[in-house]
Amino acid sequence: MTGRWTASFAALGLLVAAGLGLPTPARAAMPGGDSGARVRVAASFYPLAWSARQVGGDRVRVTDLTPPGTEPHDLELDADARVAIEDADLVIVLGGGFQPAVEEAAEQRDGPTLVILDELGPAGRERAQRDPHVWLDPSVMVSISTTIGERLLDLGGARRGRVTRTEARLRDLDADFETGLASCDRDLLVSAHEAFGWLASRYGLRQEGIAGIDPEAEPNPRRVAELADLVQARGVTTVFTEDLVSPDVAETLAREAGGLRTEVLSPLESRTKEQRSRRHDYLDVMRSNLEKLRNALGCA
Repeated sequence: MTGRWTASFAALGLLVAAGLGLPTPARAAMPGGDSGARVRVAASFYPLAWSARQVGGDRVRVTDLTPPGTEPHDLELDADARVAIEDADLVIVLGGGFQPAVEEAAEQRDGPTLVILDELGPAGRERAQRDPHVWLDPSVMVSISTTIGERLLDLGGARRGRVTRTEARLRDLDADFETGLASCDRDLLVSAHEAFGWLASRYGLRQEGIAGIDPEAEPNPRRVAELADLVQARGVTTVFTEDLVSPDVAETLAREAGGLRTEVLSPLESRTKEQRSRRHDYLDVMRSNLEKLRNALGCA
């Protein structure tokens, strides 16, 4: 009898609150009978959303603000994305002007925002101003996931065990890259634009991009000619293009250099629709990148 009266009073309280216009709980309850609510996270693009989901599990509800197959740099926010930012318990952005519209919206809201580049220290922030693709270095992704995990732990949106397991999986990925790229015939990574500096630096590779850091920049014909001479002299077999950028520039260089192969190396700025349909996540795509690099560089 007491339980029924308690339930009745609880229901009555919700009705009264609704009638008076008072706020009522909006977040979904956690599965498994947990009375807590999922922590709402708005992550500016895929690598940050992936990390939040990994450390948070069923304690978070993560919105990736960059739709699959979309370049994150020039993302314009629609009404749903703005609501997700406003309502989030935590917004996670890269920072450094990587996504100006998202960063501006996050600054205008009242709730907390985690700016990843601010957590990398002065040296990391300065380096990221030249190349923001920090997530392509798995060792940096360990730090990113730890930072996100600690913030979500404070909000009740993570478990320590999941944070630890995510760190371990990323360290395993880092070890796979170190081993896989330790003994190669070549160390020159030639790409359409210079998105792979953090990865190259981590594993002792040299990167040369056709169009510099800006994927939309028009390549200088003189630059293409210089690279054609360089790749011929260095025995390069493959010019890398990207999954969200036109392959025309890379294909032009491949022809100029005598008919080299082109191959897609993903900068993982967002998942493609194909990657999403196949449920390939950050770890899957990074390991695919590793195999493509090993083939191109002639690694033992």
